[in-house]
Amino acid sequence: MSESKLRTQSLDFAVSIVNLVKALKEKRESIISNQIGRSGTSIGANIREAQYAHGKADFIAKLQIALKEAGETGYWLELLYKTNYITEEEFNLLDSACSRIRVMLISSINTAKESFDNKR
Repeated sequence: MSESKLRTQSLDFAVSIVNLVKALKEKRESIISNQIGRSGTSIGANIREAQYAHGKADFIAKLQIALKEAGETGYWLELLYKTNYITEEEFNLLDSACSRIRVMLISSINTAKESFDNKR
C-alpha cells in the first residue's frame, strides 16, 4: 500500500472525525467527543510524523502509535453507536474507513519490519 494513499485516507478520516465531533458537541456530548477527536485525528498526525522519522525504528514506532490510535478510535465509534449518538449507517461508514486504515498500517508496519530485519 502506498504511503500517499495511507496519508490521504487518514486525512479524510480525520476530517470525518472533526465533523462528527462538531455534531456530537451540538448534542451536548463532550466526554466521548473529546476522546474520539484526539484519537481519530492523531492517526494521520502520526502517519505524517513517520514521514520524517529518525531512521527505520522511529518510522515503525510512529506507525505503531497510529495503529494504536486507530484501535482506540474504533472503540469510541462502537461506544457512540451503542449509546445511540450515531446511527448504524454512520457507524458502519466510519468504522469501515477506520478498519481500512488499520489494515494499511499493519501492512506498512510489517513491510517496514521485514525491510529492517533484512538489513541486520
